[in-house]
Amino acid sequence: MKLEKLATDIYAYLQPDHGLGWSNSGLIARGGGLVVDTLWDLPRTRAMLETYATVHPQPPQRVVNTHHNGDHCWGNQLLEGAEIIGHRECAQGMLHDIQPDVLQAMLEGPLPEGLERFSRALADYDFRGIRITPPNHVFDERLDLDLDGVAVEILYVGPAHTMGDAIVHLPGQRVVFGGDVMWNRCTPIGWEGTYAQWFRALDRIAELEPDVVVPGHGPPTDVAGVMEVRRYFEYVLAESRAFYNQGLSEMDAARRMDLGPYADWTEPERVIFNVRRAYRELRGDYEASVDAITVLREMGTLAEEMEARRS
Repeated sequence: MKLEKLATDIYAYLQPDHGLGWSNSGLIARGGGLVVDTLWDLPRTRAMLETYATVHPQPPQRVVNTHHNGDHCWGNQLLEGAEIIGHRECAQGMLHDIQPDVLQAMLEGPLPEGLERFSRALADYDFRGIRITPPNHVFDERLDLDLDGVAVEILYVGPAHTMGDAIVHLPGQRVVFGGDVMWNRCTPIGWEGTYAQWFRALDRIAELEPDVVVPGHGPPTDVAGVMEVRRYFEYVLAESRAFYNQGLSEMDAARRMDLGPYADWTEPERVIFNVRRAYRELRGDYEASVDAITVLREMGTLAEEMEARRS
C-alpha cells in the first residue's frame, strides 16, 4: 500500500492492482478531513485510516463514496460519526447490492459450481463484521464544499460503471478522483449504464483538464489515460458490433476478440462484461441487469482459455 502526495494536503492511497477489489482511496487533509472511498473490508480500511493519521491525526469528518460497490464503501462504519456523502442512487445501491455475508460464505464454502476462480480472488479479504453504512448526505447533480480553502466539487456522472457514479474534482489542485468511471491499465467493467453515458463521463473528466486523475483501480494517470480508457471502450464496442452482426454469442465474441494493445491490461477476461453490455444495447435492451453469477463463471472460463493460449 502506498500513500502518494498529489498536492499540498491532498493524498492518494494506492493499492497495487492485483485484480478484484484492489481499489484506491483519497484524502483531503483540510477542513476536518475528507476521505474519498473506503476499502472492501475492515482490516484494509483500518490500515488505510492509520496511514491517513500520519498526515491528518484527527479522524476525518467526511467521506465521499464514488459509487456503491463494496470495494469503495464497505469500510464506512469505521468512520463513526462522519458525514457520508454519495449520490442518491449510490445510497440505494448499497442496500440492494450483494452483501458481505454472501462473499464470506463463498470464502468458507461450499461454492456454487464454476466460481472457484472468483473465490480464490477473494482469499485476501475478510468480510466478517461489516455493517453496510450508506451515505447520510445524498445529492443529485453536484455538491460543492469548501474545506478550509480547498474547493471540492462532487459531480454526478452516472450511470456509467453504476447508477450512482460520482467523481471528486479539486479545481485548485487540478486533481480528479475518478472512482470506477476511471481505470488505468486494468480492464474496466460496467454493471449499469450505457456506453454513451460512459463516454460522456470520461469526456467530462477530460474537460476539467486535470493534471492528475486517480482511478478507482490502477496507478494515477492524466487526461491521456482517460482517453485511453475511452479508446478501449470504443474498440470493444466496434468489435462487438461486428461479431453481433455475424450472429456470434457474447461468449464466442469475447473468445475471438483480439484485444491488441489492451491484452496486457490486468484481467483481460473482464471483456465479457463489456461485450455483454454492447450486445444488450445492440438488441435495444437498456434495462436488463447483469447476471453476476453467469458473468463471473464466464470470466473464469475465459481466463483459463487465455492462460492456455499464452502458455
